Amino acid sequence: MKNYVVKGTFKAGHEWEKFTKNVESQNEKNAQEKVYSIFGSKHSIKRFLIKIDSVVEA
Repeated sequence: MKNYVVKGTFKAGHEWEKFTKNVESQNEKNAQEKVYSIFGSKHSIKRFLIKIDSVVEA
């Protein structure tokens, strides 16, 4: 498993907030899916309210 740094924004109320998440995953696509899953479960944010700008291997 590799470590990835995922950067992007999500809608928090009326504003877009920036985020940076470090996730462990097999590839970039799975790293994106993990970020969607984390935000959905912990913050109840729908996928269309999360915009991923970059996924970089750390």
